[in-house]
Amino acid sequence: MKEDYSVVPEQVKMLVKKSLGVNTIEKELYSRYKVNRGLRDENGVGVLTGLTEISEVCAKDEDGNPVDGQLFYRGYNVKELAAGLIEDKRFGFEEITFLLLFGELPNKQELSDFQQLLARFRKLPNSFVRDIIMKAPSRDIMNSMARSVLTLYSYDTNADDTSLDNVMRQCLQLITLFPQLALNSYQAYDYYIKEKNAFFIHHPLPELSTAENVLYMLRQNGEYSDLEARILDLSLLIHAEHGGGNNSSFTTHVVTSSGTDTYSAIAAALGSLKGPKHGGANIRVCHMFEDMKQQVKDWRDDDEVCAYLTKLLHKEAFDHSGLIYGIGHAIYSKSDPRAEIFKSFVERLAAEKGKKEEYALYASVERLAPVVIAKERNMFKGVSANVDFYSGFVYQMLGIPEELFTPLFAISRISGWSAHRMEELINGNKIIRPAYKAVLPRRDYIPLEKR
Repeated sequence: MKEDYSVVPEQVKMLVKKSLGVNTIEKELYSRYKVNRGLRDENGVGVLTGLTEISEVCAKDEDGNPVDGQLFYRGYNVKELAAGLIEDKRFGFEEITFLLLFGELPNKQELSDFQQLLARFRKLPNSFVRDIIMKAPSRDIMNSMARSVLTLYSYDTNADDTSLDNVMRQCLQLITLFPQLALNSYQAYDYYIKEKNAFFIHHPLPELSTAENVLYMLRQNGEYSDLEARILDLSLLIHAEHGGGNNSSFTTHVVTSSGTDTYSAIAAALGSLKGPKHGGANIRVCHMFEDMKQQVKDWRDDDEVCAYLTKLLHKEAFDHSGLIYGIGHAIYSKSDPRAEIFKSFVERLAAEKGKKEEYALYASVERLAPVVIAKERNMFKGVSANVDFYSGFVYQMLGIPEELFTPLFAISRISGWSAHRMEELINGNKIIRPAYKAVLPRRDYIPLEKR
């Protein structure tokens, strides 16, 4: 029987108060010692901590002026990559994974061979779902995935070998297994914890792409439309990588630099991505819009929408955080290229799903929010919709439960994490260890009887 931890013992609360007293550092000290909190300077620009050839995030020109955001994978503009795949009407996540890992776009034969290799690795150990996933279902799918990744270490006869050949094999296996870890964990959660649906397992089909397999495994009848699969594939493509400085990729570099095994490094990245400041933002966007739909009577009235957005900024609506979720980004100001790629498909999917009015509301907020923020916050550098703004709405239209929103991010980003792990192993020769300055005065020891 599980112990109820919903009520924290009073003794623990008292200890927390004691902890607060000795762990709260005055903000002025950060300025005095020129410490960049969050590894960012006063303008929010990240402190340079490494070099990478995997991807590049661009939002300013050579003079530091904001420009339309651009994202490059191995030097290729993501917008051009997406446009080429859309024009050729083919699924691209596997191709982009090849590019991130090996630095070049594959030719037809290389792509075919790579897809066959991924299909070969797409098999969990015997009884893994029964013994690991079903016997201890988790309320959070990301935690279940992390536990499963760590447990896969026990099934690997060469788990601690950090040679490049072995690590590449492990990464490719994890890339192929992530959809199953996520979907099977959700099925166990849905059946055992929510007590909703019959438990079912669809094993992935070798002839299907990753996006197709996700929809096939998620739905009991295994059916999906071509547009549904293609927009999910596009989502996987644009979430696959975003520079070495994003929290989970940086985590991958840090943990890899210690010399640890692949399973530990990837589990750490999963723990990072789970955080609502990183991978869970699209869920907050969806919840905000649900509240907006209740509070705004006429979704087509710009004045009424602006009034609600103003209340959000004044902490008078939704979760009283003062944020308009999905608007603004740590790097991009004028535009997020991932959101722009996504938007054209979102409108088509909304038409197919009978969600034109909801899409129109999203489009209105995208248009009006920067104006409201500039007025209320005197912010003139510019803000725009980020990729999270539309992704949750897309997942809702695809019938994907919100418990899987962040795991879908992981299914995509494992490609980028794998590339960063390989890059760290190839180039890094020191453990990553930034400095922290101690600001507490030194003290003399006091014997127990005199305290």
